Amino acid sequence: MAEVCYRHPNRETAVSCSACGRPICPDCMTPTPVGMRCPECSNQRTKVVRGTSTFAENAAIPATFTLMAISIVGYLVEIGAGTNRIINDYGLFGPLVSSEPYRIVTSGFLHGGLLHIAFNMYVLFILGRLLEPALGWPRFVAIYLASLLIGSLGVIVLDPNSLAVGASGAIFGLFAAAFVILHGRGLAAQANQLGFIIVINLIFTFTVPHIAIGAHLFGAAGGALCALFIVAGDRGKLGSSRVPIELTAISALGIAAAVITLAIS
Repeated sequence: MAEVCYRHPNRETAVSCSACGRPICPDCMTPTPVGMRCPECSNQRTKVVRGTSTFAENAAIPATFTLMAISIVGYLVEIGAGTNRIINDYGLFGPLVSSEPYRIVTSGFLHGGLLHIAFNMYVLFILGRLLEPALGWPRFVAIYLASLLIGSLGVIVLDPNSLAVGASGAIFGLFAAAFVILHGRGLAAQANQLGFIIVINLIFTFTVPHIAIGAHLFGAAGGALCALFIVAGDRGKLGSSRVPIELTAISALGIAAAVITLAIS
């Protein structure tokens, strides 16, 4: 039986308020960075700042800091044990992936130099402030890891004999996910601003040497696919248990990418 808007009982709807869960019709929907809200909850939503990004002001981002910390620790280990040694042992290298499958994950937490990790961590921090408060840490981490795995698949497909490291595949996934989710939540102006930044980064991808093009392209595609499940949930297409369904679907994308990567290596 279809639900009806709690304020307009004669109107059927498949959309629920992302805060209180009450069903709402189009006239009662208010788009926010964390989904559709009913009139009451929209007046209580977290204050946001709109500009080149949209994020909850002063919101906690523990998952973002945890991911950053893992990469920073990885870089410190590289320095202590010898960068070339660690990258050779744990970087993504096609011919060794079938016998050492952990490389499809560990490579995403290693970096080739100070500038490399500094840039990636800065972008991760910015995107984390945008996405983690809006999605919650489980979905944020799921998108990050799925994009990382799909980015690793891209490296194996496009340049399997290269030795690749870096969080760029996951970060491009977050870029694309943010773009899709902002558009899906009615924040087209902010999405277009972010889209411009994505285009600039893609230009660098194809013009700067020694960049893992496959990681960037496949990671972005993976993040966009993950975001489509979030948008579907926002629009009420996944029912009241949307978050577990979204997490399952996003995780399935990452696992499928890992399985394919191992199968073709």
